[in-house]
Amino acid sequence: MSKKRKGKSKKSGISNLTNTILSILKKERNQSFNYKQIAAKLGVNDASSRNQIIKTLAKLAVKQEIQEVDRGKFKAIVNAEYHIGVLDMSAKGSGYIISDDFEEDVFIASNNINKALNGDEVEFYAFKRKKRGKVEGEITNIIKRAKSEYVGVIQMQKNNNYAFVVPDSNKMYKDIFVPINKTLKAEDGDKVLVSLEDWPEKADSPYGKVLKILGKPGEHNTEIHAILAEYGLPHEFPHDVEAFANELDTSITEAEIAKRRDMRKDLTFTIDPKDAKDFDDALSFEVLDNGLYEIGIHIADVSHYLQEGTVLDDEAYERATSVYLVDRVVPMLPEVLSNNTCSLRPHEEKYTFSAVFQINDKAEIKNEWFGRTVTYSDARYAYEEAQVIIENNPTVTLSAVETSQINTEIPQEISLTGKPYNTTPELAKAILILDRLAKIMRGKRMRDGAISFDKVEVKFNLDEDNNPAGVFFKTSRDANKLIEEFMLLANRKVSEFIGKQSPKKTFVYRVHDEPDESKLASLQNVVGRFGYKLNFKDRKSTTASLNNLLKEVIGKKEQNLVDTLAIRSMSKAEYTTHNIGHYGLAFDYYSHFTSPIRRYPDVMAHRLLQHYLDGGKSANEADYEEKCQHSSNMENLATKAERDSIKYMQIRFMEDHKDEEFIGVISGVTDWGIYVEIIQNKCEGMVSVRDMKDDHYAFDQDLYAMVGRSNGIIYQLGDEVVVKVKNTDLVKKHLDFNMIGKVEVE
Repeated sequence: MSKKRKGKSKKSGISNLTNTILSILKKERNQSFNYKQIAAKLGVNDASSRNQIIKTLAKLAVKQEIQEVDRGKFKAIVNAEYHIGVLDMSAKGSGYIISDDFEEDVFIASNNINKALNGDEVEFYAFKRKKRGKVEGEITNIIKRAKSEYVGVIQMQKNNNYAFVVPDSNKMYKDIFVPINKTLKAEDGDKVLVSLEDWPEKADSPYGKVLKILGKPGEHNTEIHAILAEYGLPHEFPHDVEAFANELDTSITEAEIAKRRDMRKDLTFTIDPKDAKDFDDALSFEVLDNGLYEIGIHIADVSHYLQEGTVLDDEAYERATSVYLVDRVVPMLPEVLSNNTCSLRPHEEKYTFSAVFQINDKAEIKNEWFGRTVTYSDARYAYEEAQVIIENNPTVTLSAVETSQINTEIPQEISLTGKPYNTTPELAKAILILDRLAKIMRGKRMRDGAISFDKVEVKFNLDEDNNPAGVFFKTSRDANKLIEEFMLLANRKVSEFIGKQSPKKTFVYRVHDEPDESKLASLQNVVGRFGYKLNFKDRKSTTASLNNLLKEVIGKKEQNLVDTLAIRSMSKAEYTTHNIGHYGLAFDYYSHFTSPIRRYPDVMAHRLLQHYLDGGKSANEADYEEKCQHSSNMENLATKAERDSIKYMQIRFMEDHKDEEFIGVISGVTDWGIYVEIIQNKCEGMVSVRDMKDDHYAFDQDLYAMVGRSNGIIYQLGDEVVVKVKNTDLVKKHLDFNMIGKVEVE
């Protein structure tokens, strides 16, 4: 419900006045206040209230909780130590502060939030509750707002004289008051983007203005644009950026070719998803006279066109990444660059930035070269096509590949053209040898302690109106892993090349810290319910047991749950100039170099590498660290938007299946309900404990279960259950189930 603003108090008494005064003085502890100023902050002006304030100030001064610094002027006595942290709100209006000063998150009750919002950087003081013995806190100052724009539904009030915007996010605990002259003439029920402008001291709700009308809730484009707007992500390019990109000289000139290594005659090809439009990377292959393989990893030379100081570069930096939603890609670069000029399309010459390696049969690197090149792609393969070549030639070995032995036929149902065709034996041979080398490199990575996260991705078959006609799962096969290994090789070797130079040079690293021990312990508690055991004695045993776990769950009902929990137990990868290595990949040096069309950090890596190849001095570390933090933040927002779009499409899919019963796995249990993930389509919804009418169910935290008081039925994490759709909410992206019962184990 919308909240009305508080008016002036008409009551003679002020409730909870002692705590209110203390909160005011502590929040502005460097200032002193008299009773009139406090009365003004409280919005009271009657004699009774003023007298109550005067008496309370006197009592607090006697107790030495405040001090009288001048006649009639009071200031807080600060005994508490103040800390800095980030607020994580819950849907209930309370929250937790994540702070480096505390091992555990600090609980903040709703009455101690003091107008802070989710994600805000805040100052707080901590105290221990006598009854609970746990650390709690009160927010005393908002240092930096996490965001100022929210998506919600506008509700017109009182003869359309003003409005409230009810935010979509359940972590935004206040509706936003909008004066009628700042509504952009939005109609009641419209979904809008609103900006916070002010939050007056006496106002219950923040004040805002409507920036954009997104459309009617529930409509496809409205909800997709709402997802982007919620995270501050654009869905179109400014006119001046498009114009600048369209005016770029995209021709391949002899003068520029002369500055580069010419590799146009080398056998070169791409392997990408069937529906890909931008091709960041290509591979070239040649067998040298000395028996070594020369393998080139060629990356679109985006930095050639993306010059610093231009509106195009400014826009790319602000976006920092392409965003992949269920029905569209929101690119980092305008289409003229992302899909045309920079894309390594077949039978076209392109400017590239390359890592070229000479490798033997054991996948050992004998020589390496980095620099700008010009290349020509001889062919484009989809992953499915490359996979057919690999599967049709299982007995081919590295040392005895003869083109006459190779099966090159790609069937109609697999091919990009929709017709059966034969690829060239030379290209097929290259794919087969690269596949064998990739498997050797992957095996070495795994032995070195890399973790194999091959999580199943949920994808949708969409009709022409973007309705979900079906759900399918994307898995990583040999062809995907072939490309992955050579991209990892380029990323690692470029990073090593810069990272090992002396004196030290600034570079953009992709780092991944070791997992938190408490998160690993929580993972063990959960997977132990399924009979799995983990060994965290040291790094080697940890990675070995994690890999064994991920392998054991393949194809089992709990696979997606365990995969998700294992990923969540890991630290979050990020960009930084301070190299600590990459735990998940077991690399001491790692950077992102291979996707500059869709990731700005790769563009930075290209620029820095060329700068150092040209003999340049170390770049400004502080500048690049700031850019790294921005890139990490934008990546995080893009990931959240992508997840929201999948959730939205899953709910749309389930709207058409309300009359069906589904078998699912209990993926979470809380005191308010049971979360269930449907096995056949990975859609997750919640069974509210209030809707479980057959008994009174209580949450057992130790068992991760909901237990029936009378019937003794236990719904436990990992159990298979039968559910039916109760409600689908596209606006809140919430799916509700009714519990039919447990799946009986035979």
